[in-house]
Amino acid sequence: MSFAESEPEKCYDPLDNTVPLVDGKDDLDPFSLDDGVLKARLSCGHVVSPESLTAACRAQLDEGNYKFKCPALIGERPCNSPLSYQEVRRLADLTVKEMQYFEENIARLAAADYSDIERCPKCKTNIERKDMANLCVQCSVCSAERREPYLLCWQCLKPWKGNAPRSDHCENSGCKNYELELLQNCKLTNLPQVRGADAVPSIRACPTCGQRVEHDKTGCKNVICPRCQKEFCFVCLKLTPECLKTSSYYKPCSAGVAPRQTSIPVWHRT
Repeated sequence: MSFAESEPEKCYDPLDNTVPLVDGKDDLDPFSLDDGVLKARLSCGHVVSPESLTAACRAQLDEGNYKFKCPALIGERPCNSPLSYQEVRRLADLTVKEMQYFEENIARLAAADYSDIERCPKCKTNIERKDMANLCVQCSVCSAERREPYLLCWQCLKPWKGNAPRSDHCENSGCKNYELELLQNCKLTNLPQVRGADAVPSIRACPTCGQRVEHDKTGCKNVICPRCQKEFCFVCLKLTPECLKTSSYYKPCSAGVAPRQTSIPVWHRT
């Protein structure tokens, strides 16, 4: 969905006393000038225009992150102060079309955070997987119609074959974990601003929840998982507080470069 093609450029109403209006440069736009055009001040103190805030939060949403954070830089690191959707909606001056897009995607991503859902290929109803370490699931609708348990594989969505529970694959031909194959066969890359990070697997699974993450090769070696919001070192795969006990943001990890992952961590939601 493209907003820019159909919507005029947004600006704040100078008479709107519900918005903390200020004059100044837009902290999200490196080419911004103090041009007398009204901006708004976020709860973290950074100054934004409705257009720049919309674009920044839309980018976060499209990356799978519905818990918005301020992307303005403080030195070389992003602010990362949390921004509620209510604050984003108000200060980004979201249009009706934008609100619909944001809210539909926020709901979808939030649902994925708290449950694993797939559609049964037989009856097309949703199935929830409660045991993240077991690929064998039962469709209650098909089971009721057949009057016997209908089990299928969460990974290949074919009728279950083999013993259960099992976390790697069922016995159907071609049942494989493509996410794991991607982790095991991904190319090596380098992080130019981090010393010693010149042969790092280009794709990682978050050590907390297993979400696939890539580094944009700018800034320090740490990334924030878009799903569980945990910050971890892309090089050694330790959570950031643990890594920083013996290293720093731009220095080599004491544990060295962690090899390509051979398993995907299971997220134990609390």
